[in-house]
Amino acid sequence: MTISEHLQELHGLPVFDFPDAESKVELPSVPSVAWRIAVDAYDSEEEWEDAFARFLGTVNPGEVRALIIGSWSEAYDSGPEPIVSALLDAREQLSQLRALFMGDITYEECEISWINQGHVTPLLDAFPGLLEFGVRGGQGLVFPAVRHERLRSLTIEAGGLDEQVVRGVAASDLPALEHLDLWLGTSWYGANADVSDLEPILAGTRLPALKHLALRNSEIQDEIAVAVAGAPVVARLETLDLSMGTLGDEGAEALLSGQPLTHLRKLDLHHHFIGQPMARRLATAFEADGVEVDLTDGQAGERDSAGREDRYTAVAE
Repeated sequence: MTISEHLQELHGLPVFDFPDAESKVELPSVPSVAWRIAVDAYDSEEEWEDAFARFLGTVNPGEVRALIIGSWSEAYDSGPEPIVSALLDAREQLSQLRALFMGDITYEECEISWINQGHVTPLLDAFPGLLEFGVRGGQGLVFPAVRHERLRSLTIEAGGLDEQVVRGVAASDLPALEHLDLWLGTSWYGANADVSDLEPILAGTRLPALKHLALRNSEIQDEIAVAVAGAPVVARLETLDLSMGTLGDEGAEALLSGQPLTHLRKLDLHHHFIGQPMARRLATAFEADGVEVDLTDGQAGERDSAGREDRYTAVAE
């Protein structure tokens, strides 16, 4: 699977693409939409910063609630440092900004693992009113531990996350965070974190408001499931998402034999390598207690000459 569509919604608002300079499109009410600002991914005639300057000069930036950073020119070669700087310079103008997503880029514009990112936490420091923050792309991503009083949702989508990013998130002080979504990825694309890097999250000693935890798109999904099965944080979750990765019977057995999960509203395991007998056991065990279990998109990995199954994450390229 690749990311073939742009975001359609952010912060509960429909996305509207800010038009190019030649367009005569009528603009919607500023606070009624999430504004997506992007330029052509290849040989763009306008730099992203110039499009952003036009945006600030066209709308009332003080009414902007949600902002999506789409493609910048040649994201496979250049990072978003000028974009981050432009956003920092506009912090006072964007006084009501509540949601920000960096890198809403499809595979046709740049494969997820080729997107160059950078040091993004200054954006959290600059916008203390943010409630939602998301990033797509792990190459060059820098995310040291940060404190933010109001952030409720943090999403990092990647084909491979570096351990320093995972550790930075795990060490962050985010007292209001309810939703954490990490795409850990595969070592082919830079993933090198292990379960121990997730320990501060799983131990439940941080992120006191956490209700929705997604640790997904990982090649170590079985190991994560084993750790989650005994993790203290699970007792206060409403949803648990271990989807899009290489989860097999070992991880599924751990979820069945570990701590009770019957308090969950949903257990998302879609895109998995669980055998049919184990999948039936999962469905029977959890759905009997009213837990919604997503076991769609079951995979059957090819086996090598030694009989080992070749598993793959849903998003990697």
